[in-house]
Amino acid sequence: IDRINQARDILVSHLENPPSILELAHKVGISDRTLRIGFQELFGTTVIGYLTSLRIEQAELLLRQQQLSVAEVANLVGYSHLGYFAKVFKRRFGITPSECLAGRRISSN
Repeated sequence: IDRINQARDILVSHLENPPSILELAHKVGISDRTLRIGFQELFGTTVIGYLTSLRIEQAELLLRQQQLSVAEVANLVGYSHLGYFAKVFKRRFGITPSECLAGRRISSN
């Protein structure tokens, strides 16, 4: 459990450029299989799912501050393709990053 939590902490501190699952497992001293299973058991999601959630939540906070453009926010949270960032953001919040930047509230769906 401590190693899985350590892996999570590494992901949190490296949102923009996270290690691969193999690198992450190696850094915390467990197999990638153990890491994947442990993440699912502890957090109820995959390593990639957890990372995506962290990135999108951080992006929403940054957009609400209205000090950065959508492209700047996407880059800060590790998305190099703006279209994919917008797709993931809309899937999570029901509004586009531009709408979020403009102050629109997240839909309740």
